[in-house]
Amino acid sequence: ASVSEPAQKCCTENIQPFLTSILEELMGPVSSGFTEVRLLFDKEVNEIIQDFQKTNDMTRLKENVDQLMTLPFNSVKMEPCYLKVNQLQELLQDLKSRFKVYHIDFVIQRTQNFMQELMENAVYTFEQLFSPSHQADSAKVATTIEKVKLRVLK
Repeated sequence: ASVSEPAQKCCTENIQPFLTSILEELMGPVSSGFTEVRLLFDKEVNEIIQDFQKTNDMTRLKENVDQLMTLPFNSVKMEPCYLKVNQLQELLQDLKSRFKVYHIDFVIQRTQNFMQELMENAVYTFEQLFSPSHQADSAKVATTIEKVKLRVLK
């Protein structure tokens, strides 16, 4: 009871007025990181479509889809997504001094983990909705892949 009132006053005067601008500032790198995940997934699926349109090879299509499933664990391909979030390092330094925010690396790492998880969910959903082994008509495969991609991106 004796701490509640001063703590509430401190929060109301020193933190609450800045929360909106802080969240807005932090969301820039986070949003750009998640946008990069979306663009990477889109690019990889488009490459699968283009390869299939050139080769019309169902075995190779299956291999490409299997390779897509490893995308969340491919650190080279995921690196541009992760780099977008590294901008938080600079933004959080200011917060660290003003609001005693510690464990900046943890915040960045958790955000990157969420990005990897999002990619895992995207490729898993893609695989569930599109199974090359169930495609009887190879003429419709590219169109089906595109439709599944758009559905996953929604």
